[in-house]
Amino acid sequence: MIKKIEIEYELLDHSGLLSQEDQLVLEAARKATQTAYAPYSNFLVGAAARLSSNEIVIGSNQESASYPVGICAERTLLNSVGSQFSGEKIQVLAVSYDAIGKPSVDPLSPCGMCRQSLLDFENRYQAPIRIILSGLEGPVQVFNSAAHLLPFGFNGSIFKELRGK
Repeated sequence: MIKKIEIEYELLDHSGLLSQEDQLVLEAARKATQTAYAPYSNFLVGAAARLSSNEIVIGSNQESASYPVGICAERTLLNSVGSQFSGEKIQVLAVSYDAIGKPSVDPLSPCGMCRQSLLDFENRYQAPIRIILSGLEGPVQVFNSAAHLLPFGFNGSIFKELRGK
């Protein structure tokens, strides 16, 4: 039996086509690239989220000389939200990057570990997160859920089955 998965997302020519609220979140992610610590890769990644309270929180990648001890911008952001705003849901999350010395014009997709962490956060709060991906300029991708980025993501249900719940 062959099955097919389709991933749905919106592709916009530029960020000006986003709602004003979403433009603010993307702009915060773009500015968050300036807080990144990436002396080894020179690849600065910023993430920003608008919470259910309308507060905007940012995160950025933080590298370490002891690779792979560093952490991606998306997980920095999720950890901040989970620990500082534990009762808040993320409504929208944007990711952008600045590749020092190279163009930043194509959307950047989160790594597999970050995709799983985004899916975990959706499952934890039982609410989809709209995800906006963009460089410092150029086209923008909009996904209505982290599940669209990781269709076979692990949801932990096997542990409930093992415990008999």
